[in-house]
This record gives sequence, structure tokens and C-alpha cells, in this order.
Amino acid sequence: MSDPAGEGVFFVGNATTLIRYGGFTLLTDPNFLHRGQRAYLGYGLTSRRRTDPAIEVGELPALDAVVLSHLHGDHWDRVARRGLDRDVPVVTTPQAARRLRPQGFHGAVGLDTWSGHGLRRGGRTLRITALPGRHAPGPAQALLPPVMGSMLEFGTEGRVDLRVHISGDTLLVPELAEIPRRYPDIDLAIVHLGGTRILGMLMVTMDGRQGADWLGLIDPDAVMPVHYDDYEAFTSPLDDFRRHVERAGLADRVRYVARGETLRLPVRPEPGGAPGVPDAPEARDARGPGRATGVAGRARDAAGTRERGRQP
Repeated sequence: MSDPAGEGVFFVGNATTLIRYGGFTLLTDPNFLHRGQRAYLGYGLTSRRRTDPAIEVGELPALDAVVLSHLHGDHWDRVARRGLDRDVPVVTTPQAARRLRPQGFHGAVGLDTWSGHGLRRGGRTLRITALPGRHAPGPAQALLPPVMGSMLEFGTEGRVDLRVHISGDTLLVPELAEIPRRYPDIDLAIVHLGGTRILGMLMVTMDGRQGADWLGLIDPDAVMPVHYDDYEAFTSPLDDFRRHVERAGLADRVRYVARGETLRLPVRPEPGGAPGVPDAPEARDARGPGRATGVAGRARDAAGTRERGRQP
């Protein structure tokens, strides 16, 4: 297992990662249930966990913030609620923030879509911006909690050193097309997959095919898949995503990271062209050998077509 305190993206399991960069430490979607325990999804629905987290909540380093895409039991569970430091800000949706504050997380920050929250450490900065997402198709979205994607922009002296996008639990919907228009230069994207189905019927997270189309749409330098095999509600395994990205010519973008391992984050060139120095040479690098092209338009078309209920 990699050192969870080392710089990079440490994969805890499900959608839970530790992101350390530029002096900041973030935790995403904290889920520390163990194999066999059930996550509560609302309306009496549960899903049993198939895996164990790579570390326990008590082994976490000091955190600057938690980034929470939404309030579901596989993203914010009873173990996390009891074990996390309640003084750490939780950056999330307005609905989730309202529910977290009575639990003692008084610093919960609720962000509307496209609004942001900033952190500063010396001359280094981090801006967390809420991005669009939709957890269910059509009218069914009213049955699930609001969800947000996130953009993490690590900076120095007014410039962006690294841009990391987290999809959140979303389907491939037309409003996502605004993300690459606003952020055409994304270093790493972390995508939530799994083809999660409620009651075995309604799909509420991207499956492998939508995930590949999402990659073509968002167009990051590299992508790290998460949230694909930890719960019984997941119906689309990682191999499904792997097949579709290979067919789309996007396989060179994907960084497959096992639970308990770390993905090294890239460093952008300094002004004037001097290359940056990788933060964790013992870990794998998020940058790949090149970028495939010509699929973003097809992905946007696919998003619109699915929204109308037809297959592309």
C-alpha cells in the first residue's frame, strides 16, 4: 500500500480519495463502512458493501476540507460522521450543508452550481467550484438528493498550478457540456462510474459507455475511475468502462489505481517553459503519452440523445 500521507491522489475506496497537493489535504466523499455493512440510500433502500476501505477514518491525516458530492450513505456514512473532525469545513451542496450543520459540522459550506469556496495557505491557494450534475433521469431526480461535481484549482500567486475535476454521482446530461467550455484545460478528472441501479431498474450513475462518452466530453489530460465495484447496487464493472474507452481511442488517458495506491499528480510548466518537478516520484503519474481527439462532439451528442430517451 502507498503512503496515504504522500502527495497525490490516494484511493481509499468507492468515491473516497485523499488528495494532497501544494500543502493542502482534501478528503472526498468519505465512506468508511466495511465489507458486509449496509449503506443507507433513503426511502428504506440500502446497499451492501463488497469491499473494505484501504484505511480507517482514524488513520486520516489532518484535513483542510472535505469535498462531498451529495448525501448518500455510500458517500457520507455513520462511521465518517462519528470519526471526522467537526471543525473541518465540508464543501457540498446547499441541501447537504443544511443537514450537516445540525450534526455538528457547523462549518459546512453549501455551494450553488458555478459558485466557489477558497482556501489559502501562505502563498498557495485552492478554489473549489461546484459544477453541474444530475443523479437521476427526468422526474426521478426529485427522489434523489441534489448532487454536484467539483473543480479543484490549486494555485500560486494568482496562477493555476493544477486543475482536478471530480464528476460526482451524475449521469451524462446536457448541462455537463458547459464544463469543458469553462475549463478547457483539466489536468486530471476523477469519474464516478458503476451504473448504479435503484431497485435494480433505474440507473443513477454512469455506466461504462456513459463514462467513456463523459471522458470524450470533458477532455482531461488523464482520468482516474472510481465508484465501480464497492456496492451491490453497482451493475457496470470497471471492465465495461475499459472496453468502451478502448473502442473510443481514449485508453491512453486512463489511470487505473487500486485501493490503497496513490496516483501522482502532474505539475504544470513554470512561466517561461521550465518544467515542474513531480511531487511523488514513487507513484504513478497522472499524465499520459498523448491525448486522443475528435470525440468531444460525439459525447455531447450522446448526452443530448440519452436525455431524450433514445440510444445514440
